[in-house]
Amino acid sequence: MLFAPNGPRDFSGAEVTFQPGARTAWHSHPAGQTLVVTEGTGWMQIEGSDRAELRPGDVVWTPPGVRHWHGATDTTAMTHTALQSQLDDAVVDWG
Repeated sequence: MLFAPNGPRDFSGAEVTFQPGARTAWHSHPAGQTLVVTEGTGWMQIEGSDRAELRPGDVVWTPPGVRHWHGATDTTAMTHTALQSQLDDAVVDWG
C-alpha cells in the first residue's frame, strides 16, 4: 500500500501488479475507486457491461457501489495505482 487511511484522512492508495491471467474477484467500493494504469495491458469489467482493455496512461473511475473486476490479460502483466476513499470504515466490499 502506498498510503493507508489514518487519522482524519480517509483516502488510501496502492500500487498493484497482476501477473498474466490474474485478476480480482467481483467487488465494489463504497466511495468509488480510481485506477491509473502504469504498465502492461489489462482488462476491467463493470457488471452488466463488456470488458474493456486497459493500457498505460488510462485513468478509470468506478462509481460507488458498482460491482467490477480488473486484472491482467492472459499474456501480459498489468500494474495500476488504485485510489479509493474510506466510507463507514471500509474501502472495499467483496460481497
